[in-house]
Amino acid sequence: MSSLLYDAQGPRAKRRNLLLTALFIAALAALLWWVYKALDEKNQLDWVLWKPFFSGSEAYSTYIWPGLQNTLKAAAMAMIIALPLGAVLGIARLSDHVWVRVPAAVVVEFFRAIPVLVLMIFGLALYAQYTNVNSDDRPLYAVVTGLALYNASVLAEIVRAGILSLPKGQGEAAMAIGLRKGQVMRLILLPQAVTAMLPAIVSQLVVIVKDTALGGAVLTFPELLASANTMSGYYGANTIASFTVVAAIYWIINFSLTSFAGWLEGRLRRRKKSTGAVLGAQDVADIAGTAATGAGGTGGGVDLSGPFVGGGGQRGVHKD
Repeated sequence: MSSLLYDAQGPRAKRRNLLLTALFIAALAALLWWVYKALDEKNQLDWVLWKPFFSGSEAYSTYIWPGLQNTLKAAAMAMIIALPLGAVLGIARLSDHVWVRVPAAVVVEFFRAIPVLVLMIFGLALYAQYTNVNSDDRPLYAVVTGLALYNASVLAEIVRAGILSLPKGQGEAAMAIGLRKGQVMRLILLPQAVTAMLPAIVSQLVVIVKDTALGGAVLTFPELLASANTMSGYYGANTIASFTVVAAIYWIINFSLTSFAGWLEGRLRRRKKSTGAVLGAQDVADIAGTAATGAGGTGGGVDLSGPFVGGGGQRGVHKD
């Protein structure tokens, strides 16, 4: 038997796949055992190194929470700047005016091609030489600047691609009823494109959260990952334990963002579905009889030629 995606496996293919699966499981188990032995030999699995995270709140209140606050602060500021800036640049790249489209394309391609770390370092030097920003705040400003510029350029491409993915008839029909170009973009195209763009946008927001760690590694920005280094030194070089806890926190944050995006996308898609009631054959006959006698007036808004099938195999209509 075969399916639409692949042919059904024969006896030889099944035996081969079982053998490969067993070999993979054995190799994975051997790798995990090797990792365990290596960590155990370095005493990284001793309870004394993991105890600060399970018995007391000192590690969280002193190191993890302040670092997490800085991470969320930088990520939130970058998101607030990057989202609207990316939307504006993406829409500008679709403009019919060359003097709008070309500069927007240059800005997007320029900042999209430069590594975000380079933008952070450049921002730090810029704030140090040409502004009066306090030296303690410069790393935060530099991290936000780099993240905002880079991710705004990426989001601009996401917005542009999302709008271009819509059928051309959407915009043509809106302009046919008299809407201006700005109204077509704001009222017709963008609301429809948001649902399609949402997964890619959330993926980029996850990137923003993770890239704040670059500021801690290079710019001495006291974010979550940087706090792990300090925490590890204070608790007797518990490097594995500290970075495991920090990695778990990053995973929780990013998984929450992704889950929220999935819920929101599903809700938006459900709202777009028709909620009109379907009438049966008797309802259609009653409405038709009322309309024929004139009791229904001329503006009843009932379309007896609708494509919806009602009860009894007869043609139904939407009930407004």
